[in-house]
Amino acid sequence: MAGLKVEWNDWCPGCGNFGILSAEQQAIQELGLDPKKVILVSGIGCSGKIPHFMRLPTSGVHTLHGRALTFALGIKLANPSLEVIVNGGDGDQLGIGVGHFVSAGRRNVDITVIVHDNGVYGLTKGQASPTLKLGVKTKSLPKPNINSDVNPIALAISSGYTFVARGYAYDVKHLKELIKKAIKHKGLAMIDVLQPCPTYNDIHTKEYYDKRVYKLDDDPTWDPVVKKPEEAEEKMSKAIIKSMEWGDRIPIGVFYQNELVSTYEQRIAERSPSYLDNPPANDVIEFEGKPTTDIEDILKERRVT
Repeated sequence: MAGLKVEWNDWCPGCGNFGILSAEQQAIQELGLDPKKVILVSGIGCSGKIPHFMRLPTSGVHTLHGRALTFALGIKLANPSLEVIVNGGDGDQLGIGVGHFVSAGRRNVDITVIVHDNGVYGLTKGQASPTLKLGVKTKSLPKPNINSDVNPIALAISSGYTFVARGYAYDVKHLKELIKKAIKHKGLAMIDVLQPCPTYNDIHTKEYYDKRVYKLDDDPTWDPVVKKPEEAEEKMSKAIIKSMEWGDRIPIGVFYQNELVSTYEQRIAERSPSYLDNPPANDVIEFEGKPTTDIEDILKERRVT
C-alpha cells in the first residue's frame, strides 16, 4: 500500500510481539494521532524491532540496552508536542535499565512505557529475565531460576508512575484499549504486557495464560482512578496487593490511575513560562554552518594553561 513501510519481520512464529505491535498500531490510528508526531523508542531485544516493523509512518529510535527511557525522556522534554512511546523487554526495562525505570517515576513525564514481559531474554537464547519467578525452570535453563522476581506493577506504582496497567499480548482488542488509555493519560504511563515466548518459555504459554487471565473491568467494585488526593495512598495499596495475585487467576487491566499529579512538563513551565510555546527543539543552534552561541568565555574558564 502506498505510504506504508514494508520490513521483513524476523520474530518467531507465534511471538507475543505481533499482538503488541498490532495493538499499538490500532491505538495510534483510532486516537487519530498524526504518525509524524509519534516517536517510538526501543532498547535492545526482540521488542527493540517495534520501530522497524511499525507500518505507520512514525519516527523511531532503536537505542542502547536499558537506555530507551532516557532517550525517550530527552525527546519528550525537548519537544513536548510529540507523542513518545517506549517499547522495551522485561530485561531491558527491569534488568539493566531498572535504575532509569525507577527514576523516571519521580518526574512523571507524559510518555507511555510498554514492557514486553515474557520472563526470558529471548534475543540471547532464553536466560531468566527479572520477571521469571524463583524456582521456575524454562526449557533453556539448565537449573531452576535462582533469583526472585521483580513485580513490574508494584515497582511502577511505588516509583511514582501515575498510570499502571497490565495487558495480554494475545488479547489484542483489550490491549489496544489499554494503550489508548495510557497515551491519553496526562503523566507517566506503564503497561506490563504478558507476552508469551513460544521459543524459549515453555511455562508461560498461550495455553497457560488463556486459563488464568481475567479482566479487572469485569469486577464492578474495582475502581483504580484517584479522584481526590486523599484517595491516592489507599488506591496505591490496593493496586499493589492486587498485583501480587498470580497463580490460578491473573488480573489484567488498569491497576492505578492518578491524573492529579503535575507532569514534569508542567513543572518546567511554571519556572520557565515560555517552555511549552518555545521548547528547546525549536531553538536555533546554528546559522549557515556556524553556532549561534559563543562558548569561548566558558572554554577559557576551563582551559588549563
